Amino acid sequence: MGRIEQLAEIYGRHIGMPWQQTVAGAQRVIMIVYDKELERTLIARKNEFQIATEKAGHRWSEIDIAGTFAQWLASEEYREAYFESPGDLQLKLEVEFAKFVADKILEELKRSGVSEDSVVAVFGVGALFGFTRVSRVLKILEPSIKGRLVVFF
Repeated sequence: MGRIEQLAEIYGRHIGMPWQQTVAGAQRVIMIVYDKELERTLIARKNEFQIATEKAGHRWSEIDIAGTFAQWLASEEYREAYFESPGDLQLKLEVEFAKFVADKILEELKRSGVSEDSVVAVFGVGALFGFTRVSRVLKILEPSIKGRLVVFF
């Protein structure tokens, strides 16, 4: 059994346990940490996590945020100037980028069909490295997590 299959098995046991509904948003986050060399394998086998979730009687929804930096930068009015002076981008990243990423995930969290019995899986989190902290994004999301937010990192 490979490492991703082991993670999926452990995840399946965890997600299959009864959920407390009175826990805070931060306690509804499940971090699945894997070696970066396994990224392609994880993406190829992510359905094992979906199957484990559905086998436990929960709904599955997913979002990939790997491209959010490119989307955010493309939407910036002064994007060309940032290439000339990348240091100017740092303050904007600290203030706005985490909110942009959180808003993308919030779209999935608020989608119809996502309920207290749902798992929303977030892929591509490694692409945030160097731009923002995952903890900043999660802090923004906490009040909106109904079921479980599974972050693959």
